[in-house]
Amino acid sequence: MLQKKEKGMFKLNWWKDSVFYQIYPRSFRDHNGDGVGDLKGIIEKLDYLSWLGVDVVWISPFFKSPMKDFGYDISDYKDVDPLFGTLSDFDDLVSEIHLRGMKIIIDQVYNHTSDKHPWFIESRSSLNNPKSDWYIWKDPKPDGSPPNNWVSLFSGEKPLSAWEWDDNRKQYYLHLFGKEQPDLNWRNPEVKSAIFDSIEFWLEHGVDGFRFDAASHYYKDPLFRDALKGPQIKKSLFHSVRDEYYWDRFSARPESLLAAEEIKSFMDSYGEKVSVAEIPADMGLCLYLLFTIPGRFDIAFNIDFMEKLSLNAEKVRELSENVDAFFGERAWPSYVLGNHDNYRIINRLTDGMKVSEDEKKSIAKLMATFLLTIRGTPFIYYGEEIGMEDTDIPYDRIVDPWGKSLWPKKGRDVCRTPMQWNNGENAGFSETTPWLPVNPNKTFVNVEDETKDPNSILNFYRSLLKLRKDHVALRRGTMKFQDVPCGIIFYVRKTSKERVAVLLNFSSAVQCVDLTFDGKVLIGSHKESGEKFRESIELAPFESVVMDVF
Repeated sequence: MLQKKEKGMFKLNWWKDSVFYQIYPRSFRDHNGDGVGDLKGIIEKLDYLSWLGVDVVWISPFFKSPMKDFGYDISDYKDVDPLFGTLSDFDDLVSEIHLRGMKIIIDQVYNHTSDKHPWFIESRSSLNNPKSDWYIWKDPKPDGSPPNNWVSLFSGEKPLSAWEWDDNRKQYYLHLFGKEQPDLNWRNPEVKSAIFDSIEFWLEHGVDGFRFDAASHYYKDPLFRDALKGPQIKKSLFHSVRDEYYWDRFSARPESLLAAEEIKSFMDSYGEKVSVAEIPADMGLCLYLLFTIPGRFDIAFNIDFMEKLSLNAEKVRELSENVDAFFGERAWPSYVLGNHDNYRIINRLTDGMKVSEDEKKSIAKLMATFLLTIRGTPFIYYGEEIGMEDTDIPYDRIVDPWGKSLWPKKGRDVCRTPMQWNNGENAGFSETTPWLPVNPNKTFVNVEDETKDPNSILNFYRSLLKLRKDHVALRRGTMKFQDVPCGIIFYVRKTSKERVAVLLNFSSAVQCVDLTFDGKVLIGSHKESGEKFRESIELAPFESVVMDVF
């Protein structure tokens, strides 16, 4: 058992220096040959992650679940689903990660449970059982319709009500996501107590922190007023009808901010742990800052940045410069290119463009350089380090519930396909047919082949990760953007002892940039390390360069 520490003993904030690597366990490595990734499969590949140079392994849900939303519908918070292994396997995984000097964080899904969770089964059994108020139940309107106009976040082209009728209780229950995911009632002290008991359980099993799913949704409008509809809300990546409904009825409630403080305080009693909050992009930086000021969550997963990325250098500079200025010394930013809910970065950046494989490779290196040199904590989504792309999936192979609602638009399955370890039949992921199709580009986008290629995306990522570890300026230094020609982003990371310059050509044209310093290349997508420049530097299309300034 872990020994609890007094609050305030740990001030190092190790997560500011760390690079996080997200694993979607179904798709990382299948150890037992059933076509689905598992915990032992992750253990098999820990040497790879250590070789790559990541610091923290983030594992998406592996808890007991009917898998209606592939683990984000939990039926037992304190056990491992047999699909992924056993609790003993998890303990082995924690031990093996720590043995290699890395840390581990896991998802915690506390906005809702599965409808197969014993809590919900009891809650729906009657109006007066001990858990009758553990979920959000409401009577219908006089005409029998749902209590309000809230829509499920899994709505596609047509709105889906966030309320589901239960014949037994003759009431509606709330589900902001799928109907199999009823929302917990955080206003019930017994629910909060059970949630904190779950947090403690995994802390006692040695995890180094958590990523809190849908953390801004915990508390809802107590009056359950209708959501406001209007065109002022931006279209999300998936252009879902849900974007027509304003989220203020169930996002950023003051009570949710207080919940963040309670969670943070509890985690602090276990020492140096990290809390990462999933906050919706719709309200942008203001909401991120509210949830991450001192005493609340340590990091807000920067979905807003991810969804607004493009190859427009001026817009990307404005986006990142605003993040840096807004957070300042008040809180700590994070940066992310992709995750299990969004299309892969190469597809998003090149959509509608004609690009060669070499150009894709340069763009992947460009974004890797940006991600790993900007001021903040970076998150890598599995497969980004080898340049994985979205996989075309026919309708009969779609398993994502939201993907079915969005059809014929792409859903989330396209970015969740198996990790491409080699160029074999199933890309080295499994000995049998995988749960999702493997991308045909496995023949040249895979770990085994890229490990041998000194110019691969993989080896470029590895070199960047080492560079970041070797230079404090790239982890904790200040960041100042320089004025340069259109299509270029140029910033300097600085400490009292180091200056490192980063130049990124977001355009498909050759660009020349004037320099006010002498510099030596530390790493470049097109230039050799050690090459020196003064007065000016020429950048090839989509070229990235990191330079030591002297």
